[in-house]
Amino acid sequence: MAIQFRPQLAGILGRIRRDFLTGILVLVPLGATLLIFKWLFDAIDGILEPAVEAIFGRPIAGIGFGAIIVLIFLVGIFASNFVGRKIIQRIEALVEELPMVREIYNTFKQILQSVILPHKGGFREVVLVEFPRPGMKTIGFVTNRIKDAAGNKLVSIYIPTTPNPTSGYLEIIPEEDVVLIDMAIDDAIKMVVSGGMVSPEVIDKRKSRS
Repeated sequence: MAIQFRPQLAGILGRIRRDFLTGILVLVPLGATLLIFKWLFDAIDGILEPAVEAIFGRPIAGIGFGAIIVLIFLVGIFASNFVGRKIIQRIEALVEELPMVREIYNTFKQILQSVILPHKGGFREVVLVEFPRPGMKTIGFVTNRIKDAAGNKLVSIYIPTTPNPTSGYLEIIPEEDVVLIDMAIDDAIKMVVSGGMVSPEVIDKRKSRS
């Protein structure tokens, strides 16, 4: 009995370890994102609080959040005109001169472009892949098609996390293991962000292209 029980116990412990690590991979990027935004809101609250209190006679909770929204909107307006575009291009050119900063900036920019402007970003097709273990399937986005040294076709898949699709995982998968699905990139992103609450009733699968 003990000999039969040991493999079962090892399987249970392995599953617990795998699920625990998967939970870390999901929660850490999401938690880091939330902490960054909280830090931004608190920092702006601290900067604006003396002026707000002087004007209104008391501090106003959440002023940092409103200021971030206004700042994003104003930067969008600024970057949309000719002068703003030239200045942004100049700043990006300076960033390109900084090796470490360049990689981080370009990575986040490409991911955000793919999420906010999917048809102009790097996402090409929506797929289903087995992740984080066999038997479980998740939504992914094709970012590139490559080959290994033997000439076998591989697909680079970006797997976003929920509800923050700007963090995720890169999987390089044999083409035959990738299932293309008939879903628009915009709809797939909505599905990811909503945790599956906003999703089509039927997901049509189609064979991977040759």
